[in-house]
Amino acid sequence: MLNHPVGIRSLALSLPSIKRTNDYYTEKYPEVIAESEQKSLARLFSLAGSTPNNEFDSEMLPYLKDPFRGTVHRWVLAPEESSLMLQERAARAALDAAELTPKEVDLMLVASVWPEQIGFGDAAFLARQLSLEGAAWNLDAACGVTPVAFQTASALVQTGEYRNVLVVISCAYSRFFDEDDTLSWFMSDGAGAFVVSSLAPNQGILGTKTIHTAALCDSFFAKLTEDEQGNPQIHMRMGKGANKAIRETAVGQLRTCCEGALAAAGVTLEEIDFFIFNTSTAWSANFCTRVLGIDPERTINLYSEYANIGPVITIANLYYAVQLGKIHENDLVLIYGLGAAGAASASVMRWGDVALSTVPNLHEPEIILTSSLDPSLAFC
Repeated sequence: MLNHPVGIRSLALSLPSIKRTNDYYTEKYPEVIAESEQKSLARLFSLAGSTPNNEFDSEMLPYLKDPFRGTVHRWVLAPEESSLMLQERAARAALDAAELTPKEVDLMLVASVWPEQIGFGDAAFLARQLSLEGAAWNLDAACGVTPVAFQTASALVQTGEYRNVLVVISCAYSRFFDEDDTLSWFMSDGAGAFVVSSLAPNQGILGTKTIHTAALCDSFFAKLTEDEQGNPQIHMRMGKGANKAIRETAVGQLRTCCEGALAAAGVTLEEIDFFIFNTSTAWSANFCTRVLGIDPERTINLYSEYANIGPVITIANLYYAVQLGKIHENDLVLIYGLGAAGAASASVMRWGDVALSTVPNLHEPEIILTSSLDPSLAFC
């Protein structure tokens, strides 16, 4: 890794207007609730007739009696909203926090799960909305894309090719899963953004480790359909081998990436002050801390508040970890992300003086902290 100190300069998070509790689904789909153990969410997260044989299984076990698998709240796009709207809001907020104008952005990296513009990606469309004058690229690594985008942006700034890189990440699961498909019940929509540029000496990215997740290629697949207006629409479906593949690969992916990033950074696990994990399930944080053998107090779990926002959950966890005073300037921070048929990636950084945008959706940090620690909400 080059010595040029480069890292995150600002962070922003943008959520849609609809917040749904489990009551919404219980009242609207009682027949689905009654048969939930035969539906897709239960098939994805179950022991499939076996006994727990690894850390993932053991941490998942307490949630298997819950038809929502530990999900409490999720955020959903309203009909008049779009992922592009959330992207623009997050991008502008990140630029404002960094005290930059769109004209000062040399490059924008956009990762959308999945793009609003089928076949094109959202980068150019978002660049038009922001009136950017620099480059705008699409980047894809499925739900593991956030640390990959951070790694990419940092490397490009370190070379001197670019000064300020705006990274925008979005997730719009509700547009790709039917509402009565129980898989959608543990998913959320949202967007986040951060600016990567030069930092103070000794701060910023120190080491990374990224691997592909080809073992998860058959976990999900896309089906092309048409909406009521005859426009092309993609619906996601779960593959038959998803349950087995996820359960069998989770431990190895986590260890490989985290150990590799630590080695590249030249630091030990014990030296890391705080960990940000891809909390895509209610038990993800507990799973990661158990595998790595670290104190749960050294990470944050906002699953009960946000459910699975795909790659955006990494930004949400970072945002609130800083907001709640769990991450301070010059702390060593490790982030880990994972996406099926994409990448698993970890990065180690020394945290800089990172500016936060205003708290999204009027959330008070104390409320977030309470929900992240309350066992009755998080099933922990």
